[in-house]
Amino acid sequence: MPELHAPIELQGIDLHGLQRLLDSRQLPPIERWNPPHCGHSGMRIAADGTWLHDGEPIRRPAMVRLFSSILRREPDGTHVLVTPVEKLSIDIERTAFRAVDMQVEGDGELRRIAFALDHGDPVLLGADHPLVVRDGVGGLSPRIKVRHGLEAELSRPVYYELAELALADGSDGVWSEGIFFPLDPDR
Repeated sequence: MPELHAPIELQGIDLHGLQRLLDSRQLPPIERWNPPHCGHSGMRIAADGTWLHDGEPIRRPAMVRLFSSILRREPDGTHVLVTPVEKLSIDIERTAFRAVDMQVEGDGELRRIAFALDHGDPVLLGADHPLVVRDGVGGLSPRIKVRHGLEAELSRPVYYELAELALADGSDGVWSEGIFFPLDPDR
């Protein structure tokens, strides 16, 4: 069976082309599904992004991408995997996703920044996917909002790339899609 939710690679694609791909992608309408809660899935997303079931890593990337497409954060802060007929809890140690790569086009206010996430989807930093920097255990936790209340924590190398952009601009933040995103959690 062919994979319906293949990853989108950042490398070799301009960010306008990336936006067209993202606009054409259809994810399940999980925001409209409200089935009864059926228990715990036996799944956990570790702090390093590893998806586990009953303590064992899920080794098939296509399965992780499938599960990530039906994952959402509930208003009470819990995370669930949801289908039209059932809702199962899933434990998440830090964030649902990690931003593992970054691509930049343009400069200053005209800059566009895209992040590749560990489950195969990219996001463009902007109004729909803002950057937030939180104080966390062990220091700052820079995150980008993804979808359905989920966030992707920027890996340390990606955050350093972002900080280098800010330093090169002589600023305490970065521009993307015409919006300024401070890298200081107190701003």
